[in-house]
Amino acid sequence: MNDQFGSKVQRGAVVERADIPRAMRVVVKVGSSSLTSIENSLDELAIATISDVLAKFKRAHQNVELVFVSSGAIAAGLAPLGLKRRPKDLATAQAAASVGQSLLMTRYTDIFARYGVTVSQVLLTVQDLIARDRYTNVHRQLERLLDLGVMPIVNENDAVATAELKFGDNDRIAALVAHAVKADVLLLLSDVDALYTRHPDEGGERVTRVRGAQDLAGLSIGSVGSAGVGSGGMVTKVKAAQIAAASGIPALVTSAAKAREALAGEDVGIWFYATGQRRAVNMLWLEHLADIRGTITVDRGAAAALTRRNSLLAAGVVAVHGNFEANDPVEIIDEDGTVVAHGLSSYGAAAAQKMVGLHTEEIVQILGDENDGTLVHADNIALIRR
Repeated sequence: MNDQFGSKVQRGAVVERADIPRAMRVVVKVGSSSLTSIENSLDELAIATISDVLAKFKRAHQNVELVFVSSGAIAAGLAPLGLKRRPKDLATAQAAASVGQSLLMTRYTDIFARYGVTVSQVLLTVQDLIARDRYTNVHRQLERLLDLGVMPIVNENDAVATAELKFGDNDRIAALVAHAVKADVLLLLSDVDALYTRHPDEGGERVTRVRGAQDLAGLSIGSVGSAGVGSGGMVTKVKAAQIAAASGIPALVTSAAKAREALAGEDVGIWFYATGQRRAVNMLWLEHLADIRGTITVDRGAAAALTRRNSLLAAGVVAVHGNFEANDPVEIIDEDGTVVAHGLSSYGAAAAQKMVGLHTEEIVQILGDENDGTLVHADNIALIRR
């Protein structure tokens, strides 16, 4: 079958952006800024346009499975509640999300039905994607929906998520969802078409490919946006693309206006090559998303042992800083201040400080037989690749 997306090709592994049309499973994320109007209400034309692109891609490639991560619930709830801008307090934002989510899904259900595509709503929180039992349930649910030919539409459950347990943006949710469904590729779409060496008006050139962090060195990516209806920015998209790439999933970052070209494998946006292997989701969380509560400084020997996948023993610890509890995420650095790993501390800060530099027999004398001096177990360590 030939159409605007190109000839139908045999499905296979996605390595280059030109391979996207042959992907069997694609996760597409669209941000609030691409789905809302200047008046902070749902942009009916934008929603219809992206839905049209996804539906036609799915129809042209009948075996493809799509997962759509859509922002916009809070923005959709602003006008019905008489709000002129995105609320800053959590309770009002939750109210807007509660009202807006049903409106958003009603639009999607109606539009995709015209193309014969059945959609479902999947609302997720942080814990759904980092707690092993809940992550397993999310994986099982999404797999079954895809098996049934349904296109899941995923969003963060803003109506119930607390400030402490929010991703704050759907980009990283999309990266973890891509990991959960073993996607072939992740597309992150917003109102920005690519990264540039400097502003295009000043002669800046588009960054077309990223094989590692070195390709982003020197670029001014910016910070998480605070204006408008969205909660992210280019920095969150780059971070999400790196999370996906680190778990073996290539990613493309471009604008929603170029969604059709992106799905056709054309040369748009910035392409992030897969840089790692698929890993346990808790390792992805530790490396990229964990709320670090303290720092453990280690000597050269301990740092080298960590790179060999060994546990962190108190004997190799030089200093402990922070006010963390047992099982809290901590940053492990060497004496030069370089981050070596993130891990879950087996002890709180007070106990850990008593163990600094001590061997097992010394620790037993101080803290008792149940303490062996393993500050961070190897199973709870995610190495930070520089």
